[in-house]
Amino acid sequence: MEKRGNVLDSLMYSCSICLDLLKDPVTIPCGHNYCMDCIKTCWDDEDHRGVHSCPQCRKTFTPKPVLVRNSMLAELVEDLKKTGLQAAPGDPSKNLQENICSRHDEVMKIFCRTDQQSICYLCTMDEHKGHETVSAAAERCEKQKELEESRQQIQQRIQDREKDVELLQQEVEDINVSADKAVEDSEKSFNEVIRLLQKRSSDVKQQVRSQQEQEVSRVKDLQEKLQQEITDLKRREAEMKQLSDTEDHNQFLHNYPSPSPLSGSTLSSSIQIRPLRYFEDVTAAVSETIEKLQDLLRETWTNISLSVAEVDVLLSEPEPKTRYGFLKYSRNITLDPNTANSYLLLSDGNRKVTRMNEKQSYSDHPDRFTDWLIIIIKASLTGRCYWEVEWRGKEVYVVVVYKNISRKGNSNDSKFGCNNKSWSLRCDTNSYTFWHNNIKTRVSGPRSSRVGVYLDHGAGLLSFYSVYETMTLLHRVQTSFTQPLHAGLSPGGSAELVKVK
Repeated sequence: MEKRGNVLDSLMYSCSICLDLLKDPVTIPCGHNYCMDCIKTCWDDEDHRGVHSCPQCRKTFTPKPVLVRNSMLAELVEDLKKTGLQAAPGDPSKNLQENICSRHDEVMKIFCRTDQQSICYLCTMDEHKGHETVSAAAERCEKQKELEESRQQIQQRIQDREKDVELLQQEVEDINVSADKAVEDSEKSFNEVIRLLQKRSSDVKQQVRSQQEQEVSRVKDLQEKLQQEITDLKRREAEMKQLSDTEDHNQFLHNYPSPSPLSGSTLSSSIQIRPLRYFEDVTAAVSETIEKLQDLLRETWTNISLSVAEVDVLLSEPEPKTRYGFLKYSRNITLDPNTANSYLLLSDGNRKVTRMNEKQSYSDHPDRFTDWLIIIIKASLTGRCYWEVEWRGKEVYVVVVYKNISRKGNSNDSKFGCNNKSWSLRCDTNSYTFWHNNIKTRVSGPRSSRVGVYLDHGAGLLSFYSVYETMTLLHRVQTSFTQPLHAGLSPGGSAELVKVK
């Protein structure tokens, strides 16, 4: 029992860093005791962090506490030494036997870095001779620093992930708010269309009924007049018959009216009836309007559906790094003949366009560019898309535009890159130039006869690449697209939308 008590006493008065009895003991703010030199060495290694911690409980202190010798504890340690007790052979926080060398029965105060294990001082003279060794306290401080750095990295990762969770939660809320508003606004718009159609239906009904009433009144008025004339004629015919039946010659001659021709009727002598075609023109006009409305809805519904499907969250796919990655988003697009300027010739299934000296015989169309040598594709581009343009000749403008860009005249409103509805990369044999909203940006990069275009509509990302043996980024645009886009070309020679695989 006395031996056990002595061991416990030695555990109470030993330093958990050097494992010896305390020398110049100090008590730090958390209440743990250390040798002044041991804790000072430990904290000197932590000075670069600006935060100092207790090796046992890991409580941190800012600023570094001032170390003051604990005189009372020092006297107790001196009394303990006089009794012949030594420091506990082991870390007080662990099983005592674990810190005793099984070969030499000595406390393991040394760490062998070569074999990564704790040893006693006698081990350094035989099986660990020549190995890299340090004190267990020094190794503990080193490992403690590594552990603290790992903890900081984990804490930073936790903070980053918590921020990501908050961002995604905000994204969920924004998606819900945006979706609710879109549903509310679309319902309001569709209800307005329905109300307008109902109003137009009521107007047509009222106009038809009003015209019906006028026409029926006109016909009935004519019918009454005819009926009155029939009545008068029948009365006259009856009088004539009665006179004709008179047997007395003198009475017949006396009552016979002076001869007069039958007076002409004020009404038409022949009434022609149209066979059930009174309001057919109204029906035809309404049908034509409904067909045009249906065509418009079919044309715009694709854009609406694509816009709905285009919604992206924060964790969207990054821009590809290789041509193979870009080709996953390649689109089979063709040029729209109805948009081609009259001096542009289409070929190769409407994929290739060539500038001509002679005017081509195109029919008039509201989508045609009248002055600038421009052509765009018919299909709108949303989501993620990639296409490539192969060009020959003096130059080419590779562009994306909104559909509602002006088509008439030679002003900047219809010129690629000179307005806020078009983004244009000009390529010639010597240089690249990017244009948007009539602002010119010089672009550097390797010359190539092939240009790749990557569009992430939802992310507002538009990138142009020089495509040769490798892909080189020429220019990138980060913006917010408010409408579906259309690819376009303006060649100085010829340009072709390449079938990429």
